[in-house]
Amino acid sequence: MTQQQIVPVDTDVPELVTFARTVEGLIAQGLDEQTLTSAIQAELTATLAAGFDLPAGTTEPDPDRYVMYPLHVARDGSFSIASAVWNVGQGTPVHGHETWGVVGIYSGVEVETRYEKPAAPDVPLVEQGTDDWGAGEVTVCCTTDDDVHQVRCGGDQPVVGIHVYGADIGTLPRRSYDPETGAVHWFTSTWAHRPSDAEGAR
Repeated sequence: MTQQQIVPVDTDVPELVTFARTVEGLIAQGLDEQTLTSAIQAELTATLAAGFDLPAGTTEPDPDRYVMYPLHVARDGSFSIASAVWNVGQGTPVHGHETWGVVGIYSGVEVETRYEKPAAPDVPLVEQGTDDWGAGEVTVCCTTDDDVHQVRCGGDQPVVGIHVYGADIGTLPRRSYDPETGAVHWFTSTWAHRPSDAEGAR
């Protein structure tokens, strides 16, 4: 599956500008994934605790499926920051990321079910546990050696998460899984439309 062209996005949220610069600096240090994601987890926790307002429209759910709005996409594709929104009753298939990721909850409740990454094709997946994540909580959702999960909205209001990935997640080919058979389907989570796109803000 061919990766789509990366289109850079620069956030105009002051707190996220600072956060993005910090992430860029951490990546430039060449840290291993565990150290890198732990550092980003701490930075995102502090950023959420300080509080900020997301751009208009980037917390809006779609009636048909979950959506990811690009808040920041590095020009070299080394990382991206997304506002991911699930409406009440919505969730994802079981899927992987093909990169590292850190997720913080901006509002609402996310339910995450983790699976052991398959060591062989067409083998049923092994469930590892389920957690509920609420506003202000931050988790390392994935590293390249441990990145399979399923998430859904866990409350009576949409859940909005700040997702940080080690690639342009809106163009990166990824795998979804049938947990009962291990069958794989490749997909790309294309970016949702941002209101500023029409104004040429990218």
